[in-house]
Amino acid sequence: MIRKANKGDIKGLIALLYQADAVHHGIRPDLFKPDTPKYSEQDLEAILEDEQKPIFVYDDGMIRGHAFCQVTEVRNHRLLQDIKTLYVDDICVDEQMRGTGIGKALYEYVHEYARSLGCYNLTLNVWEGNERGLGFYKGMGMRVQKTGMETIL
Repeated sequence: MIRKANKGDIKGLIALLYQADAVHHGIRPDLFKPDTPKYSEQDLEAILEDEQKPIFVYDDGMIRGHAFCQVTEVRNHRLLQDIKTLYVDDICVDEQMRGTGIGKALYEYVHEYARSLGCYNLTLNVWEGNERGLGFYKGMGMRVQKTGMETIL
């Protein structure tokens, strides 16, 4: 079952955040510290109180996946059109459950949530080298919006 996360889910969210960090650290150890979750328990408590940053979990008695989201809006910008976007800040499925459809269920849930809010689009970032993630999102119908580039000095 997919539902909005609550404070009772924090331990499960932290466990998944460690797994997400392991993926990122494996791809870019020059940028990501090992064994470090993106958010602390205190950070998560604050995020859970913010209606503009919903977190959804896949719960089958245990937290098997999560999707951290953020609603953003562009209004009266000189260059950009007025739009509402649902940005997926972090999505992760427990490594023992990957390939079972949980990621697809979370993505589809978030997609419908964005639609229900009247969002123009759903966006997220994928690190170069995360071929599994990139393939998954392309399989969900996403396409590249922009490309970030770097030169390491």
